[in-house]
Amino acid sequence: MPDATPGVIELSAMCLQQPESVMEYPFGPEARVFKVHAKMFAIVPESANVASISLKCDPDIAALLRQTYPAVTGGYHLSKKHWNTVVSNGTVADDDLRAWIEDSYDLVVASLPKLIRLRLQGEVNVIDEPT
Repeated sequence: MPDATPGVIELSAMCLQQPESVMEYPFGPEARVFKVHAKMFAIVPESANVASISLKCDPDIAALLRQTYPAVTGGYHLSKKHWNTVVSNGTVADDDLRAWIEDSYDLVVASLPKLIRLRLQGEVNVIDEPT
C-alpha cells in the first residue's frame, strides 16, 4: 500500500518546521496562513476534498514547475507570477513538497531586514530588535 499523501495537518507541520514560522487565520477559518515576521510564505485551505498548499515561488521556476507537474497550477486567488498552488494528490514527492516549502520560506526571509535575515539563517545568535 502506498504512503498516504500529505493532508492539511502534514502540510501544516512541514510549514511550522521553518524557523519562527507561525500559523494565523487572517482570511477567516477557511485558510491556514503561514508567516515569518508577518510575511506570508504558505497557505493551506482547511477544507477541500484533496489537500493543497499555495507557495511563493521564483517566477521562472514557478512556470517550469507548472509545465512539469500536473498537480502544480498558478496560485489560487494569488499572483500567478509569484505563487503556485500544489495539490497533494500523491503525484509530487513529499521531499519535493518540503523543498518547495523551504524555498518559499527562503524567498520571504530574503526580503526581511538584514539583521532578522541573518538571525533566521543562523549567522547571528542574538539581535536587539526594535519593538
